[in-house]
Amino acid sequence: MSDYRAVVFDMDGLMLDTEPLYKRAWQAAGVELGYTITDELYVTLIGRPNREGERILLEGLGEDFPLEPFRDLWHHRWIDIVTREGIPVKPGLVDLLNALDERKVPRAIATSSGPSYVQLSLETTGLASRFSTVVTGDQVSRGKPAPDIFLEAARRLDVPPTECVAFEDSEAGITAAAAAGMAVFAIPDLKIPSTEVASRAHLVLSSLEEVPAHLFETLL
Repeated sequence: MSDYRAVVFDMDGLMLDTEPLYKRAWQAAGVELGYTITDELYVTLIGRPNREGERILLEGLGEDFPLEPFRDLWHHRWIDIVTREGIPVKPGLVDLLNALDERKVPRAIATSSGPSYVQLSLETTGLASRFSTVVTGDQVSRGKPAPDIFLEAARRLDVPPTECVAFEDSEAGITAAAAAGMAVFAIPDLKIPSTEVASRAHLVLSSLEEVPAHLFETLL
């Protein structure tokens, strides 16, 4: 690899250990409404924008699933969990951000989450000041696994997508970043990507702690 000048981070499950918190909130809301959102169903939602996740829920739980009450319930359950417990930062993230700062490497976040969730997540973890470029799921017409959000992040960074490295944990995100033309460092979280999806990544690593040894030789 050569000629890479910027990096793009996913947020949930990659930078922050939020997926277990979202899973708890969604499953608790489902129970309150008389539905069971299994672990197997939940993992199919990872990395996708909420509207796509809701479509998958309707397919899995039936068209009678009460989406409007569910949206309100899971939102409040998630806020309660984050307020009580905070949000863990993934190992290696802060050191990686510090190393990028030292090298003055431009960076962005490209996340399927909505702006209110992103703002609270970054403020809760003290990371809001570390990113000046953030693209959220509502700011593009097609969510992951379409490449739109990564293309928009590259546009805002003013760096061609083919000169960006993307960090992703989910199958949808890996697929999206690769489709945008970025070199993908896949760092799986709750679900190990299939062999087909993993083949789209430049590297599959177990932690952000492993990134510097592979990344900085590729950055100009």
